[in-house]
Amino acid sequence: MATTPLQNLIQLSTKIVAVGRNYASHAKELGNAVPKDPVLFLKPTSSYLENGGTIKIPHNEGSLHHEVELAVVIGKKARDVPQSSAMDYVAGYALALDMTARDLQAAAKSAGLPWTLAKGQDTFTPISSILPKTQVPNPDDLELWLKVDDEIRQKGSTKDMIFKIPFLISHISSVITLFEGDVILTGTPQGVGPVKEGQTITAGITGLVDVKFNVEKGNKPANS
Repeated sequence: MATTPLQNLIQLSTKIVAVGRNYASHAKELGNAVPKDPVLFLKPTSSYLENGGTIKIPHNEGSLHHEVELAVVIGKKARDVPQSSAMDYVAGYALALDMTARDLQAAAKSAGLPWTLAKGQDTFTPISSILPKTQVPNPDDLELWLKVDDEIRQKGSTKDMIFKIPFLISHISSVITLFEGDVILTGTPQGVGPVKEGQTITAGITGLVDVKFNVEKGNKPANS
C-alpha cells in the first residue's frame, strides 16, 4: 500500500472517474434505462471542494442538482485488476457530491455531446476527508444521506448499487489506468434535486463522516 499520508492522497489525484446510473431507483427517477454495463464519465480534479467550502452555481445556469455518493480512493497504481484482488487497491473512502448542472446535461444528452460542462466545473465535486478502509469494514452497506437546509432530500444504501466496488475497479482499470489518489464516484441514490443561492447542503455517511457546504451564485464571466 502507498506510504503517502492518507489525507494527502486527493492532492495526488489525476482524475475522478464517475459512475452514472448505478442505482436503479435513480436511473428510473430521471427516466433512464437501468444500464447493463457501467456508465462512466470523467471529472477534473479542479472540481474538488473541501468540506466547509462554497458551491458556486454557474452564472445564468438555472438548475444545479445535488447527487450524494460514496467515493473510493485508490491507494496504488491499478491496471487490469481482477475482481478477486480489487479491494487491495483501495486506500480509503470519502463522502462526495457530484454537482450537476442539469439543464446543461439535458442539452448535452439531447445533442449527443459530452457532459463536461454539466459535471466538471469548479466546486462541482465537494468531498469529505478520507476515511481509511479499516474504518469502513463493509462499504457495501453504508447509509448515505443529504439535506438541503433542514429538508432530507436523499437517503439510500450502498447495498443497492448495481455494480459493486470490486467490479468497478476491475472494469475501469481494464480500460483506464488508475493511479494513487484517483477517485471513483460510485453513483447516487434517488432523490436528486435542485439547490438555490443561499441554501446549505449537509450530507454524510451515517456514523462515519458528514460535510457542510453553502451555495452561492458564481461571478459573472468577465467576457459576458
